[in-house]
Amino acid sequence: MLSNKLQLFLCCILLSPLVLAAADGSQLWLRYDKVTAAEAGRRQIRSTSSGPVALMAKAELDDYWRGPAVELVIDKKKREYGEGYQIKWTGSGLQILAQQDRGLLYGAYHLLRLQGEGKDLRGVDLTEIPAYDIRILNHWDNLDGTIERGYAGRSLWKWLELPTQISPRYAAYARANASIGINAVVLNNVNASPDILRPDYLLKVKALADIFRPYGIQVYLSINFSSPKIIGGVKDSDPLNPDVSTWWKNKVKEIYRTIPDFGGFLVKANSEGQPGPQDYGRTHADGANMLADALKPYDGLVMWRAFVYNPTTEDRAKQAYQEFVPLDGKFSENVIIQIKNGPIDFQPREPFNPLFGALRKSSEMVEFQITQEYLGFSNHLVYLAPLFKETLDSDTYSDGKGSTIAKLTDGTLRPAKKTAISAVANIGEDTNWTGHHFAQANWYAFGRLAWDHQLSSEQIAEEWISLTFSREEQLVHAVKEIMMTSREAVVNYMMPLGLHHIFAFDHHYGPEPWGDRKGGRADWMPWYYHNADTVGMGFDRTASGSDAVSQYFPPLDEIYGDITSCPDSLLLWFHHVSWTHRMKSGRTMWEELCYRYDAGVQQVRELQKAWDRLEHQVDSQRFAAVQSKLKIQAKDAVWWKDACLLYFKTFARQPIPYDIERPVHELEDLKKIKLNLIHHN
Repeated sequence: MLSNKLQLFLCCILLSPLVLAAADGSQLWLRYDKVTAAEAGRRQIRSTSSGPVALMAKAELDDYWRGPAVELVIDKKKREYGEGYQIKWTGSGLQILAQQDRGLLYGAYHLLRLQGEGKDLRGVDLTEIPAYDIRILNHWDNLDGTIERGYAGRSLWKWLELPTQISPRYAAYARANASIGINAVVLNNVNASPDILRPDYLLKVKALADIFRPYGIQVYLSINFSSPKIIGGVKDSDPLNPDVSTWWKNKVKEIYRTIPDFGGFLVKANSEGQPGPQDYGRTHADGANMLADALKPYDGLVMWRAFVYNPTTEDRAKQAYQEFVPLDGKFSENVIIQIKNGPIDFQPREPFNPLFGALRKSSEMVEFQITQEYLGFSNHLVYLAPLFKETLDSDTYSDGKGSTIAKLTDGTLRPAKKTAISAVANIGEDTNWTGHHFAQANWYAFGRLAWDHQLSSEQIAEEWISLTFSREEQLVHAVKEIMMTSREAVVNYMMPLGLHHIFAFDHHYGPEPWGDRKGGRADWMPWYYHNADTVGMGFDRTASGSDAVSQYFPPLDEIYGDITSCPDSLLLWFHHVSWTHRMKSGRTMWEELCYRYDAGVQQVRELQKAWDRLEHQVDSQRFAAVQSKLKIQAKDAVWWKDACLLYFKTFARQPIPYDIERPVHELEDLKKIKLNLIHHN
C-alpha cells in the first residue's frame, strides 16, 4: 500500500486544474507544462535501457511527469508485448515494463495522457499491446513543397534546405506521432517523382530518418515504377527484365546503407496514369514481387495499393476486386495489399471495399484518408473516428459471422508476417498543423485506433478534448456532442442515402451534380454515379445492373441487392430508385432526399450554436478561428443543399416539401460557380 502522504500528493497533482498554455494550436494534444525544479526533485525517473528511444521516454517523463517515481524496465522475455507495455504500481511509485524500447516510449506517453486527463493512478495495473505492427501515415507531399490534397499550407519537408538545415518542426512532428503510437511515415506522394531515389535526395531522407528514429518512427518512400528507366539509364522498367531487377537491388542496397532501418516502399502502379507492370504485359504480382525480392534481405516491405481503375464500361467500384482477386496467393510474404476503406475513393460514406476478406492468401491493410479531400477541406468540422470505426467494425462474413475488417487485417483471423494500417495525412506547415483546430482530432483518432481499434469514437473524443482544450466536464460533454454529430451532418448536406462522388471536377470542393466540365473521363463525372433521370436516381449495382453486389459475401450480397433490405444509408449506392419509392420513413425517395439535405443544414447550424455557447470556456484565439470556419461550413451546407435539390428536381419533377427551408439560390447561378483552386495532381 502507498503511504497516505504519497496518495495525497498524487491525487492533488492529477486532479488539479490545468492551465491552458498557447492558444494557436501548435502544441496539439501535447499541452504539457514542464515541471519545475522543485517538482523534479520530489520524484526520480530511472531506466534500465540506455537506447535512444528509451532515453527519449525518460526525457519526456523528466520534463513533464508530475507524479511519483517511475522506473522504465526492459524485460526481453515479454515477447508477447511486441511494442506494447505494462504500467503498474510497485508500492513506492510506478513501473513501465516493456519488451523493447519503443514500448517504454509509448508507456511514457500513456502516463502523460492519463495525467493530462486527470486520472487517479493509485493501484493501476494495465497492459497495452498494439493491434497492428505498422501504424503508418502516408504523406502526399511533393518535392516542390506542394501537397496533393493538402489543406494546411505547404509541406513540412523543406527538401531544398535538407540535409543541412533542420526545422524544429520535424522533431515536434515525430513527437506528436509517437505520443499516439504511430511508428512509420511515408514521406512523399504516391504519385511519386523518381527523383526521391537520387543519391542527393536519399541524404535528405536520411536527415529526417535520423530525427524520427529516437521517437520509434521508421521512414518509407513512395516510388515511381519507371524509376529504372527515368533515372537509372535502363532501357525499360519491365519487372521481368533482369537489368531492372538488378537496378532495384542495387538501389535498395544503397538505401539501407544510408538508412539502416528503412521500412520499404509504397507503390501506386497502373492507376490514374501512373506507370506500372501492366505497361509491359505483367501483373501487379510481378511488379510487387520484384520489389519484394530486393527488400527481403533487409526485412523491408512493399505496400502495393489496390486503388486501380481504368477507362472502361465496367463499374469503377468493381475494378480493384477484378484485378486483385485472380492474383490472390501470388504475392510474396513481404507484400501487403493496401486497400482503401471503400471501393470508390474516400467518400463521406461508402460501403466497405469488397476486397477485404476476398484475398485469402494475401496480406491486406486498410488505407484511410485523414485529409479532407471530399469533406470540405480544412473548412469543415468533420470528426472522422466514426467513419474509421464504421469500416473497421464492418462484418465482411468472409470467414463466417464476426469477420470484421479489423480482425481480417490485425492478424486475428488471417495471420501475416506483418500487419499494418495506414491513413493519408492532413498535416502541413500551418501553425496548427492541420488547417482546422478540430482536424487535429482526426490525426489523433487514427493513431489511437491504429493502436486499439476497440476504442469508441466517444472515448477518443473525450481524450482529445481533455488534452487539447480542457477537462472541465461540461465543456468536454458539449464539444464531444459537436464532434459526434459532425460526420452525419456532412453526409446529409453533401450526399445522403448512398449518393457519392457528385463533387466539383478535379478539386472536389463543393457540389457539381450536373458535371458539365469538359475533358474528363466518364468515371470522373458526377452523372456517372448518380444516374438521375425522370424515373429515379442511383447506381444499379444489383444482379440486374453492374452486379457489384456479387463481390460481397453472403448474406451481404442479398441484403444490399434487395431494395427492401438495403440500408437507407447505402440505398442509392446499390440501387436506381424511383422518385416515388416508399422509404422506411413512409416518405417517397424524393421527399426523403429533401429532408436529409435540409437536416444537414440544420445540423450545422446547431453545431454553430453549440460552439458559440462555449465562447467563455475556450481561449479566444481558437474560439474565433473555429467560429469563422463554422460560418463557412454553414454557407457551404446551404450551397450543397440548393445545388443538389434544384438540380435533381429537374428530373424528379416534384416540389421541394413546403415545410423545409426554401432554396436561396437559383440553379443557373450555381452552375456558373467555377472555383479556381490550386491543385496538383
